[in-house]
Amino acid sequence: MFKINDYEIIPIETGRFALDGGAMFGVVPKNLWQRTNPADEQNRIELALRCLLLKGKDKNILIDTGVGEKLHEKLENIYKIDHSQTTLEKTLNSIGIRNEDITDVIISHLHFDHTGGTTKQINGEIELTFPNAIHHVQLEQWDWANSPVAKDKASFITDNFLLMEQQGKLNIINGPGKIADGIEVMVMYGHTPGMQLIKISDESNTLLYCADLFPTTSHIPIPWVMAYDNNPLITIEEKKRLLPQIVKENWILFFEHDPFRVAGTVQQTDKGYSLKEEIKL
Repeated sequence: MFKINDYEIIPIETGRFALDGGAMFGVVPKNLWQRTNPADEQNRIELALRCLLLKGKDKNILIDTGVGEKLHEKLENIYKIDHSQTTLEKTLNSIGIRNEDITDVIISHLHFDHTGGTTKQINGEIELTFPNAIHHVQLEQWDWANSPVAKDKASFITDNFLLMEQQGKLNIINGPGKIADGIEVMVMYGHTPGMQLIKISDESNTLLYCADLFPTTSHIPIPWVMAYDNNPLITIEEKKRLLPQIVKENWILFFEHDPFRVAGTVQQTDKGYSLKEEIKL
């Protein structure tokens, strides 16, 4: 059991999907990225849909919710959605957590692969998956998702997030800061405006839920930036700003999309930043 403060840190595997490898690595040539992320016949690389549960005495806090199970068959095929091994609810149930037990859902950003499990479809109707939970979203991300630009408009599916506002289960956060004891959010702008990283810390350990700033360990090096980012140059600056502190204070990074590693620490060498040690959670 790995704990920070009073929270048990539990990775929640919700399934797998696949995205175009070129889009995932931007200007990095395929002959480099395919060494660690082999592509299929459609040039897609396998990715995890990994969330995080902070299990406390009085709170069960879920960070992100995966892609969910509402996508049309066409999109499931495009993104190679795979729930054959597990789903969000199956994994939670396997550790004794019911949907009703989740008190809070912290959403890094509102793209469909991070919010799909926030709602579910029952008899043709959309319902909140976690009816008792308050859902925490950054103001700038909420505004962006409700009036998106063409570049990432397709990544926002309103069935995933409008209901939380309609049912009074939405908490809008305006900027960085502490949201609970030992939990704070850091706001990023490169991938999508108002994406929040979640930092969980105590006197001994700091864990950073990286969302799509470092979606996989392969994205630790500064130039390895996604073409999906709205502002890749800002992503680069955000990585430059954070990585020295991550190394100096030996933070553990939690990787939402890495299919091979859940978490790890970072080192800086004469070749740049890279994974130092894989951490088992």
